Amino acid sequence: MASASLEELICSICLSLYTEPVTLTCGHSFCRNCIETVLGTQKASGKVYSCPECRKEYPKRIVLRKYRKLSNIVNNFTAIQKEKAEVRCTFCVDAPVPAVKTCQHCETSMCDKHLTAHNKTVDHVLVEPTSSFISKKCSIHKKLLEYYCTKDSTCLCASCCLVGTHKGHQVELVEEASKKKKKKLKRVLKKMAPKRGINEKRIQSLQNHKRKVQEKAADEKKRVTALFEDIRRQLEVQEMKVLNEITRQEEQISQSVSDCIQHLETQGGELSRKMARIEKMCNMTDPITVLQDPESDTGDQDMEERSVPGLDDFLIYLAQEKSMNEFIAQIKSHTFKFSFPKKTRLLLDADTASERLEMSADCRIVKETLIKARRQHSRKRFTTYPQVLSSQSFSSGRHYWEVVVSGDGDWDVGVSYPSIEREGDESSIGENNKSWSLCKYKEGYSASHDSQEKSLYLHSPCRRLGIYLDYEAGHLSFFQLDDTISHIHTFTATFTEPLHAAFYLDICAWVKMISR
Repeated sequence: MASASLEELICSICLSLYTEPVTLTCGHSFCRNCIETVLGTQKASGKVYSCPECRKEYPKRIVLRKYRKLSNIVNNFTAIQKEKAEVRCTFCVDAPVPAVKTCQHCETSMCDKHLTAHNKTVDHVLVEPTSSFISKKCSIHKKLLEYYCTKDSTCLCASCCLVGTHKGHQVELVEEASKKKKKKLKRVLKKMAPKRGINEKRIQSLQNHKRKVQEKAADEKKRVTALFEDIRRQLEVQEMKVLNEITRQEEQISQSVSDCIQHLETQGGELSRKMARIEKMCNMTDPITVLQDPESDTGDQDMEERSVPGLDDFLIYLAQEKSMNEFIAQIKSHTFKFSFPKKTRLLLDADTASERLEMSADCRIVKETLIKARRQHSRKRFTTYPQVLSSQSFSSGRHYWEVVVSGDGDWDVGVSYPSIEREGDESSIGENNKSWSLCKYKEGYSASHDSQEKSLYLHSPCRRLGIYLDYEAGHLSFFQLDDTISHIHTFTATFTEPLHAAFYLDICAWVKMISR
């Protein structure tokens, strides 16, 4: 047993006691310097990182976690070995010889030679070599502890048994008491062994779960990375389409403008020629020549004007709109591996609303009011608490809706069976086995079902909530949608009736359904 225990304290790389032990995710432990040297060698050679013991491969540099428990065990073992090595034989005065046993009665430590002589003369209690006898003696009488008080569960010397607070108590020899305690401990150990096995299986199960979560997270990261790379590529394609349309219009208009300029330049040249001819006629002194010139009468002809088009903003808008619609359609087709639920447009059921609640005309906003509203009698109406249900119910599939909640007042947001009581304490949302709710009370939050509450910690006050229901899987999850998206709580249950969104509102509280 001692040999086996010692082997568990040996590093498989340096074959020595662990020095600053660390552990890998596969469960194997090594000295920090040893495993860092191995990992450095693997990196330099271009090999994949792997555990030297089980050869499990790691895609990235292995994270080394300090193994505190193993480090403490090694330190205690080293201290004990050091103490044993420092205990010398009391009788070997010429040369120090390590002791093999210590006599409690004589308070001496002996090597093999002197121990043999000691055993021939007396029958004393021998223990492992030690130089400390304080714990073996009575702190009051300075005598050897030879008895055990069963009433006070403490070791005594002979004088303690005769006088003092332990006088008259039932005592046993320490050897007999030790045997009884060992027997009792063995029974406890026997009972604990199966529990340790169960605990180890549980640890293994959790490790497997952790590994699966890590693998799934890695796959999701790859999927999301590929998705956004595709989004960027698709966005660039659609951007190019719109830019090409603008470039096409630019080139078309530029060509039209160039044609107009060329035409005007031609007209300008013709005008210059005619103007020179007319000026020449004006300077002539011969009236016959002036009157007989055939071109002098054509100078007042109108110039041809051509219209020049501009950029068609609406055509560019249409191209952009078409590209964006194509882009959104492509993204939606690749975003989710499973059918993600469309956001449900919730409406509140006025027939269930308490008279202490005031609802908007579109049945999307509800708030608590001190003035009771007069409503028609309905068997579905809540009478004890200011509560209301949604008009929609969910009996299958996945569903998602969002609500905005007030910062003031207390509220409950959750789901409920339609069979929930309408009056009395059993009608309160979360206080029965027919409803589940996220509750805000003063500045705290909790999850409640069947009168069982679990306190929740939110980093910031909640103003906007997302509720996700997977009916078949039996999952009801709440998410905070304020500064960042964060998971608040998930209920797990087997739903047996249709579920309605349910709300409780106290003084000054209100809830608004998000329509899009």
